[in-house]
Amino acid sequence: MEILDGKKISNQIKEEIAVEVAQMKERGEKVPHLAAVLVGNDGASLTYVGSKVRSCKKIGFESTLIHLPEDTTEDALLKQVAELNANPDIDGYIVQLPLPKHIDEEKVLLAVDPNKDVDGFHPTNFGKMALDMESFIPATPFGIMELLRRYDVDTSGKHAVVIGRSHIVGRPISILMSQKGKAADATVTLTHSRTKDLKSITLQADIVVSALGVPNFLKADMVKDGVVVIDVGITRVPDETKEKGYYITGDVDFENVSKKASYITPVPGGVGPMTIAMLLKNTLLARERHKTKEA
Repeated sequence: MEILDGKKISNQIKEEIAVEVAQMKERGEKVPHLAAVLVGNDGASLTYVGSKVRSCKKIGFESTLIHLPEDTTEDALLKQVAELNANPDIDGYIVQLPLPKHIDEEKVLLAVDPNKDVDGFHPTNFGKMALDMESFIPATPFGIMELLRRYDVDTSGKHAVVIGRSHIVGRPISILMSQKGKAADATVTLTHSRTKDLKSITLQADIVVSALGVPNFLKADMVKDGVVVIDVGITRVPDETKEKGYYITGDVDFENVSKKASYITPVPGGVGPMTIAMLLKNTLLARERHKTKEA
């Protein structure tokens, strides 16, 4: 069994980007600038956005954090999005989800300029990705694909089972793994809450990608020997014995499933760090595309 070490690979990617940014500076070029919009004080979102800002500083990006109060109106947020769309200094930006209940997430995401949508959530980018055209790929699926590539995991002709059909992970990874190329060419089954006899399907899988958000959902008796397991789930489970009052766990019963797996991602330290690395990669791509237009 080999651990797919997202922390290690994400650091490699950040180092590669840092080299490119240093070369940009030497040529006197503008370095990539990533902005993040955070509405309210959701604990997980604050942690995640803080990590993005620190990563930007580490690799030489410019970064801007726009932290708005919980009671920000939808109109005020849409005005902020319009300002970021129009600002030539900003190469890419994200609107951190979830948004407060009184704001229509879909309306906000549709307002983001697809050329600055480094989260890859805009329908224009999602559609281009599905058609195998150049686009911004959602950062988590992008990170999974990169992890599989860098560990040379054989996916060609394999049966990949994806658990969860979200627009952020499940659906895009099912599309990407079925396309042509490295870490792809798989036969993909997309499963969800209405799937009947899920265990019989996962037992056939050469690769399982679990993006459900249910702690320890995937048990050892649901997978075959030699399976590749990608655990996208990340749940805070309350635990008063821990210093923080909780512990982080994934969708997979790691202790037991790892005994049967050929490759497996840990939680934390697997897919999570890759998500941030690929967001930075998308921001670099955005800067390069804007540079081409400016020339």
